[in-house]
Amino acid sequence: MNTQTEMLEKALPRSSKPRHHRLWNWLPIRNLAERHRSRVLDHLLLLDEEDRHLRFGHVASDDQIRQYVAHLDFTRDELFGVFDARLRLVAMSHLAFAPDQRSAEFGVSVHSRLRGRGIGGRLFHHAVMHGRNRGAQSMAIHLARENAAMLSIVRRSGAALSFEGADVVAQLPLPVETLASHIGALVESQAADIDYRIKLQVLRLDRFLPGLRSHGPTS
Repeated sequence: MNTQTEMLEKALPRSSKPRHHRLWNWLPIRNLAERHRSRVLDHLLLLDEEDRHLRFGHVASDDQIRQYVAHLDFTRDELFGVFDARLRLVAMSHLAFAPDQRSAEFGVSVHSRLRGRGIGGRLFHHAVMHGRNRGAQSMAIHLARENAAMLSIVRRSGAALSFEGADVVAQLPLPVETLASHIGALVESQAADIDYRIKLQVLRLDRFLPGLRSHGPTS
């Protein structure tokens, strides 16, 4: 197991933890912006064939992924990411809005070694909150039949499923926005930004200390 995965696994909860521990299992989900486009590309290009099939419904080529990332509209849509301790994007979701903003489509990808930690589910519910806050009335999720984890999540959410060959389309009606949903989104966004800044400072310190020690006094 690589260092990146080990660090994130220590920070992320296992789904088998008792219910009374889950309050401590908060996951920092950060809003992604234009400046993150290259990180989104790096994340998606690192997906293996199975991950690409789960994310796009087919094994997308590198060129297809580059085209997808090049056409991302960070102003119209909303993208959310999970960063590890080294500030590498290890999971992300894309909430793409229709031109009239009344519906949105959800897509998610998670590093293969981090599946089973509930990250996809957290990103899903985060997108639901932001979708309703934007006034969307429904959210569509296109899935491969073998994507059992996400199928379970959308079923529990109350989505209506239709099967189209090897694909599944889930349609989820979204509740109306409330003051509580807007406050919740604001608090989560601010907390995720604070978490990111802390990780950034720790990373800078890690890079600074070796140089400081190498120039320190010798006995």
